[in-house]
Amino acid sequence: MTSELAFPPGLIMVLGAMLIPFLRGRQRLLLLLGLPLLTLVTVWGLPGDVSLKVGFLDYMLEPVRSTAEGRLFATIFAIMAFAGGLYAHRQASATELTAAFVYAGSAIGVTFAGDLLTLFVFWEIMALGSTLVIWSAGTQSAYRAGVRYLLIHLLGGVILMVGIVAHAIESGSLAFTAMQPDSFGNWLILIGFLINAGAPPLSAWIADAYPEASPGGMVFLSAFTTKTAVFALLVGFPGADILVPIGLYMVFYGIIYALLENDMRRILAYSIVNQVGFMVTAIGIGTEMALNGAAAHAFAHIIYKALLLMSAGSVLLMTGKRKCTDLGGLFQSMPVTAINGIIGALAISAFPFTSGFVTKSLETQAAANEGMLLVWLLLLAASAGVFLHAGIKFPWFVFFQRDSGLRPKDAPWNMGAAMVFFAFLCILLGVAPELLYRFLPYPVEYEAYTAGKVVFYLQLLLFSGLAFFLLLPLMRRTETISLDFDWIWRVGLVRLLRAFGRAWNRVSDALAAVLDTIGSRLGRGGRRYFGSRVDDGQQVHGMFARAWPIGTTALWIAVLLTAYVFFYYLA
Repeated sequence: MTSELAFPPGLIMVLGAMLIPFLRGRQRLLLLLGLPLLTLVTVWGLPGDVSLKVGFLDYMLEPVRSTAEGRLFATIFAIMAFAGGLYAHRQASATELTAAFVYAGSAIGVTFAGDLLTLFVFWEIMALGSTLVIWSAGTQSAYRAGVRYLLIHLLGGVILMVGIVAHAIESGSLAFTAMQPDSFGNWLILIGFLINAGAPPLSAWIADAYPEASPGGMVFLSAFTTKTAVFALLVGFPGADILVPIGLYMVFYGIIYALLENDMRRILAYSIVNQVGFMVTAIGIGTEMALNGAAAHAFAHIIYKALLLMSAGSVLLMTGKRKCTDLGGLFQSMPVTAINGIIGALAISAFPFTSGFVTKSLETQAAANEGMLLVWLLLLAASAGVFLHAGIKFPWFVFFQRDSGLRPKDAPWNMGAAMVFFAFLCILLGVAPELLYRFLPYPVEYEAYTAGKVVFYLQLLLFSGLAFFLLLPLMRRTETISLDFDWIWRVGLVRLLRAFGRAWNRVSDALAAVLDTIGSRLGRGGRRYFGSRVDDGQQVHGMFARAWPIGTTALWIAVLLTAYVFFYYLA
């Protein structure tokens, strides 16, 4: 059904965000909670087949198109904005909250985009909003990280735009539908999506920029950019074979770097790459079960990842410290924060009766059903790896192990309420997965809780935990510096440019010396023929500096003209 009254639901949050700076206290909180709820009502108030179409040049744009995938992602984005606003409202500035809600509203705009141009517009607004969220932290490190973040996303935006133009020329349409990387334009669109998904080698921006944001800012950042990319890949490139190895690479890349990291927020940032890798792999598999798994995992991931970051952000706010080497024993004074963080850690580790177990087992089962034994084994091994870095390492080093002597108060009530809300959702979706199944893009015929699956995952996590504690002496909390692909442009490229500059200086100095020599010789010749000198008290003029009589001048002119005519006709 085409409706001229259809309105992009994301614009409710984008436009409403402009009111945030003018409100204070309870009124601002009501707006922060009311905008996501109003958006959610609008999302579910749209008919399933609603569409808004607008003519643009020779193309038909579709700014609003309601689909099952879009509705699912818009729902979790609105829920995230609700909890994020509650979590951040007492600590975040008006500028940060405004940018965060513009960011969230733009993400919802992407989920309802029926054409590539509309998607691109909301995509770029997201980049600007998220950059402002990073800068709102107000530190020099946040500013520098925000600049690098913006440059990466501007690069991704340029690649995406060129791909869209090429796709429009090749296909004659701007419709945002399933495609394959089988043309120049489609390849560029895929690369643009993967940059926002955090696929290596352009993935370091997540661990570089996100931890520099404020506690509330990082919670927002974890939810939207990478998940809109997952949505775009889910709609645009389902079943693209290239996504399977890319996703698996992301999975293990995130695990390795998280295990090496000392900063608790960077641990969780690398974990984002790891978790998105699961989703990208499932999209590459491309079956209905796999696509359901990717969508469900994205939904659950936003909740438990935000919960983990809320816990870490509360620790940072109350202690001013973010490195594992400076923390420990905080369970004694921050029990609410610790318990909620542990629930998030169990969920991300796919512990039975949490949301992560339901969604990850759906993805791994999809790989098994397609006979992709190696992919299945790697995903299972990755689940164990996730338990090592996010499920155990983060809560163990921050809340337990040795006592750091810090005795901060627990998180403020608004932060605690947001954490409890998301912890409840982690458990609810884990024990009642059918609540999520009914909203997935395809019918679900899957039973997560069989005795075999539960026992298998419990054994897997048990042995992972045992390995962690056996290797604990080798996993001392130490200062670490991890080299990543961003070394190439942050250090390697700088060194290359400096070396080029030094070489150029040498070449330019040599050229200058040669030119000086030539110039001095020409100068001496010029002075000889065109200048004057004093010789024995007499001024002597060069040949062409003498004042010749008119007759002599006329004679030489005649001679030169005669010679010119002669040689002209001779030639």
